[in-house]
Amino acid sequence: MGERFVVVPVDGGVGVAGEGEHSDAVVADPATDPGGGSSSSAGTVEGKETGEDSVFEAHDPNVVVPILKYNREPNKYGDGVPKENSPFINNTDNDKGNSYDGTNMALFEEEMDSNPMVSSLLNKLANYTNLTQGAQEHEEADDDEGPKKKAVKSPQMGTFMGVYLPCLQNILGVILFLRLTWIVGTAGILESLAIVCLCCSCTMLTAISMSAIATNGVVPAGGSYYMISRSLGPEFGGAVGLCFYLGTTFAGSMYILGTIEILLTYIVPKAAIFVAEKKEDEVDALLNNMRVYGTCCLALMAIVVFVGVKYVNKLALVFLACVILSILAIYAGVIKTIFEPPDFPVCMLGNRTLQNHNFDKCLKTEDIDNVTVTTKLWELFCDGPGLNATCNDYFDNNNVTLIQGIPGLKSGVISENMWSEYGPLGMKVESKMLPSNPEGDSSRDIYMPYVFNDITSFFTLLVGIYFPSVTGIMAGSNRSGDLRDAQKSIPIGTILAIATTSFIYVTCVVLFGACIEGVLLRDKFGDSVKGNLVIGTLSWPSPWVIVIGSFFSCCGAGLQSLTGAPRLLQAIARDGIVPFLQVFGHGKANGEPTWALLLTAGICEIGILIASLDAVAPILSMFFLMCYLFVNLACAVQTLLRTPNWRPRFKYYHWALSFLGMSLCLALMFISSWYYAIVAMAIASCIYKYIEYRGAEKEWGDGIRGLSLNAARYALIRLEEAPPHTKNWRPQVLVLLNVDSDQGVKHPRLLSFTTQLKAGKGLTIVGNVLEGTYLTKDAEAKRAEQNIKSSMSAERTKGFCHVVVSSNLRDGFSHLIQSAGLGGMKHNTVLMAWPGTWRQSNDPQSWKNFIETVRETTATHHALLVAKNVDSFPTNQDRLGEGTIDVWWVVHDGGMLMLLPFLLRQHKVWRKCKMRIFTVAQMDDNSIQMKKDLQMFLYHLRLDAEVEVVEMHDNDISAFTYEKTLVMEQRSQMLKQMQLSRTEREREIQSITDESRSSIRRKNQDAAQGTNLSRQSSQLGDNREDEAQLIHDRNTASHAVNDKAETGPDRVHMTWTKDKLFTERNRNRECNANVAARDLFNMKPNQSNVRRMHTAVKLNEVVVNKSQGAHLVLLNMPGPPKNRGGDENYMEFLEVLLEGLNRVLLVRGGGREVITIYS
Repeated sequence: MGERFVVVPVDGGVGVAGEGEHSDAVVADPATDPGGGSSSSAGTVEGKETGEDSVFEAHDPNVVVPILKYNREPNKYGDGVPKENSPFINNTDNDKGNSYDGTNMALFEEEMDSNPMVSSLLNKLANYTNLTQGAQEHEEADDDEGPKKKAVKSPQMGTFMGVYLPCLQNILGVILFLRLTWIVGTAGILESLAIVCLCCSCTMLTAISMSAIATNGVVPAGGSYYMISRSLGPEFGGAVGLCFYLGTTFAGSMYILGTIEILLTYIVPKAAIFVAEKKEDEVDALLNNMRVYGTCCLALMAIVVFVGVKYVNKLALVFLACVILSILAIYAGVIKTIFEPPDFPVCMLGNRTLQNHNFDKCLKTEDIDNVTVTTKLWELFCDGPGLNATCNDYFDNNNVTLIQGIPGLKSGVISENMWSEYGPLGMKVESKMLPSNPEGDSSRDIYMPYVFNDITSFFTLLVGIYFPSVTGIMAGSNRSGDLRDAQKSIPIGTILAIATTSFIYVTCVVLFGACIEGVLLRDKFGDSVKGNLVIGTLSWPSPWVIVIGSFFSCCGAGLQSLTGAPRLLQAIARDGIVPFLQVFGHGKANGEPTWALLLTAGICEIGILIASLDAVAPILSMFFLMCYLFVNLACAVQTLLRTPNWRPRFKYYHWALSFLGMSLCLALMFISSWYYAIVAMAIASCIYKYIEYRGAEKEWGDGIRGLSLNAARYALIRLEEAPPHTKNWRPQVLVLLNVDSDQGVKHPRLLSFTTQLKAGKGLTIVGNVLEGTYLTKDAEAKRAEQNIKSSMSAERTKGFCHVVVSSNLRDGFSHLIQSAGLGGMKHNTVLMAWPGTWRQSNDPQSWKNFIETVRETTATHHALLVAKNVDSFPTNQDRLGEGTIDVWWVVHDGGMLMLLPFLLRQHKVWRKCKMRIFTVAQMDDNSIQMKKDLQMFLYHLRLDAEVEVVEMHDNDISAFTYEKTLVMEQRSQMLKQMQLSRTEREREIQSITDESRSSIRRKNQDAAQGTNLSRQSSQLGDNREDEAQLIHDRNTASHAVNDKAETGPDRVHMTWTKDKLFTERNRNRECNANVAARDLFNMKPNQSNVRRMHTAVKLNEVVVNKSQGAHLVLLNMPGPPKNRGGDENYMEFLEVLLEGLNRVLLVRGGGREVITIYS
């Protein structure tokens, strides 16, 4: 090949020309070339339509590399997997109009449907867009119905706006404003820092794992659910996806409860509907108010989400601004305390904190115009306003002092707040720094205006309450569709957001402990500072900045939860992995998940009815922790498996970090609340098992599937190919199944019997053979495999299906028996159905295949089970009543006959059946001793069975047996002659045709005679059914051959006319018929066959007499004759042996012991 070839762009097509040899290029017709070129500017990049092949010149500096974009539009409901508009192999749906019509790639034109051209592939990649799976609004949907749809804008969000700020907004929230001060006061600075570091470390490790998963290819909109399900499989994905959905839903409840708590406690306390008349009813009244207002708020938010979700998204920036301004106000207030601490005095009686609602002066008495008068505080502790009134003992014995609630950074209060102050429900908030004289009777303290603990506090409870304040790290990955470069933005934005919020939480813990008095920190609702929000007292310029900011922040977070949770549920429902959730995949015409929103609101109402923020927070902590646990597990599994497709762009991950994060999540679950953790894991386990049992089969290339493959490979390598020990032996069954012409399963009861025999244990391979070549039968083979798998599922047969296409059935079954299985996981037993119609079949190949299969199993040392009348065997739904399974133990087969009834009786179909064992005694056997020995043998085998010894005497062969043998041999001889006759006819015609053609070549006659002879030859050769045929017996044929050899090539060849051929055929047919009939009537049966028939008849009589009413009869299967000429007689013997029995299982051992008396 001396020429150099270059690609030459030609107007209207692309040609290839040899340089200097041909001046004209091969050009495809532009009018008929939709895929290969265009009539306008085919050689330029500009103006190219989507789907055309473009040619880029290597020297063109203006060629711009297109940005790869991902397109994932909401798929239609009910199709299982979300449709990804993939440009890769086998995506032919979008290309059916782009048929290839060029000539320079004609060698590959037949593969264009499945393997696209590289240019086409690159062109599609250039148009690969990544759209978020959001909902259109009504007006947008109306606009899209016009003749021209709006152009889709490419994602433009960067790291800051697309990941960092959304994560910041989701992480910072209600716990920071309403509970962090109380956590610091109760747990102390050191333990609070431990809680913060524990939770933030957990989310940071999870973010590292999530970044690795998110940068391992394009993550469509679907966020954490998509990542987990595609990494760990549909079972884990569905379970964790629903847990994440429940967590997001209960987060909505928590935010709504936070909103109502701010509203009723700090903004408009007088709006309470339920007012407690007694002191002990205050908690119940508060909870009832939360329930009523929370339900109203939930209904209002659900309506807002249903009507206009785009307004929620637009207000997200406003809510984020509220959060940031509130945090800035806190830092500004801390700085101000250095110079001028705010004035928020706390009134103390002894060392007890007082609720400052119903008095204005922290004094017992005061002097007005030199007259000592009592204050409102006096009236709260005494039975009257007079100085001589009877007062509470503790009030009398202790002084009232006023301390500053916020002494400031310079005050040194940090040393007092360093340690924890846990306590039970109802414990009074006290200061250790103030003196106190104890009282005698404290039973009336509940009616005094003290500040009490509203719940029992301990470290693990605080962990569960605090953890929701660090959730929200998935916000960036959930917005991957809006990002300009998701694989760069998600890791950087998420990790920076976690680092920022961790810094905020750590500094807030330290600053709160350094600025605020301990008793005020432990005052959860700010009762000691006239009902002000505690964190608000620290802020600058006013407490209302925090109150209003936290109110809107909680509102926005609640709306975001009610917006995100239904879409997550809709994504799970549309994946089709949880059947009972399919209804929630439906929505409005614009994609809004209406039904999912209703369910979300219903579950959210459950959280609101709990009514306590401190009780709801641990619940959602469980679900989020479980989700994070599986994100870490997914990353660890993929890393350890070294899957070829695991190539994250984020490199700063390690499997050890993922395992540490997973362990931390699990530890936090049980630290927070062990009973909630067990419930959450039980819910996830139930969902997992439900998806495994009822869910759709999905192949997502998940890590669990890879883990299973690795485990299977390891186990197979460890499993030796040597046969197992007798104690471990169980039937590993190869089921030889037949299908009809429509590839439907002929004997489904064979699969039922397999299920009953195996009970899901061990190996089951269901094999089938189709006759032909795979190139022509591939569709039928796939259809047969699908039908067999459906039948296996219907019959609950757990195993593998293997369909083989072979040139003939005999070889196909032989290949299955030899090669089915892998390594040490190979079958040791073959199960097949008895060919019941072998006598009626015109083709003897059916029963010959059966006998050859018997020989094959014997040669390969496999056990063989043959079920006769298999269609009458019980189904898995049947329950056989009182009856027996009869075993006829004629010859020892290694114990198969003993083991099979035991295995069958483990299944509920055969459980009520009793086992009976019959053995045959000959004339010289001691039947009584045989019975005792057999009973002892069964006792050692731990088998419960009745034993009976049947005596068979050596009777004379009856005339019936003799006649049956004679009829059998006559029938066999007749079939052989019919087969021989057909074979001889074909052989004779062929010899005539060959002789005619050789005569033409030898004689070199004239053209007319040659034409005549060739016409006669072709008629004789091509129309064997219509032309006359010569029939000779073997002697005549041999004489004719000898005569031809003697006469030589000069002998004149006889020309046959049609009349002569017909006459000769009829004369020979009559002659042969007479000879055949005379031979048949003069036959004498073979004595060996007579003896075998005698055994079959006598044994059948005994079996029918004893076991005709048995549910199942197991019988030793005699081996086929070594001389293949007696194969048909063998089938007759088996028919006689089984005559009159309904359900029979013929058993042939594999030549090894399968049952033992030893432990």
